[in-house]
Parts: sequence; C-alpha cells; structure tokens
Amino acid sequence: MRIAVEYLIDEPLEAVWADLEDLASHDEWMTEAGSVEIVSGKDRGVGTVMRVPTHVGPLSTEDWIVVTSWEDRREIGVVHIGLVTGSGRFTLEPEGRGTRIIWDEEFTLPLVFGGPIGEVFAAPILKALWRGNLKRFGQRPR
Repeated sequence: MRIAVEYLIDEPLEAVWADLEDLASHDEWMTEAGSVEIVSGKDRGVGTVMRVPTHVGPLSTEDWIVVTSWEDRREIGVVHIGLVTGSGRFTLEPEGRGTRIIWDEEFTLPLVFGGPIGEVFAAPILKALWRGNLKRFGQRPR
C-alpha cells in the first residue's frame, strides 16, 4: 500500500527543516505515535534508530524505524521494521515564501491487521490521519 500526503507551510524551508530534523519531537504532531525513543547513539542522520509505539484506533504495534537517507534541508528517508514493514520519506520543497512538505510511505500490513484486505480499509483512514499530522506539524510554533 502506498500513501502520499502533502501540506504547504507558510514558513521558510530552513525553519521547517529545523523542526523536521528533530526526530524525537515527531510524537508531538503525529497522533498515532505514542512516543519516539531514539535507541541509537545518534539522533540525526543515516543510521539513527527509533522505537515508536504506534496506535491507530484499536490496533497497536511497536514500530522500529531506521533512517536510511538524510539530505539536509531536503529529505529524510526511513525503513519500518516490525509487524508493519515498508519505507517512507519526508521531502521538503521551497514554494514561494513557504515550504511544501510531502510524506510518502509504502508499506505492507501483516495478516494480524488484515493483510491486503486490511490495507483497502486502512488506506483512507491513514491518509486522513497523516494529512491531519502534517497540518499539526505545519501549524507548530517555530
């Protein structure tokens, strides 16, 4: 399943990047993330590892996330390891005086969460959830 959402933030790219690169704060605007625990020796860049208890409705899992790409002021790419597997990335693009943030994920739900049939029902729910997350992120004070 692939989900992509975006949001235009009325702030310069440098300010948006400074907030986005603070991985430990992502649980402040991602409603499904119970917490973000950095478990690697570093908190930024390729190789950063996070443990993220994740809850969507009645479903819960422990998401292990590894940063696989990091381009300052441009992109953070990750892989998800656990019950839900896949990859995702945040991309920032300057747009006028603001910044467009794009959240793109491709992942597979395990059979315990309905597998391919569960993905049909989960896609619109997750898309709406992530749109709300990006809106919360975009409206954060910087």
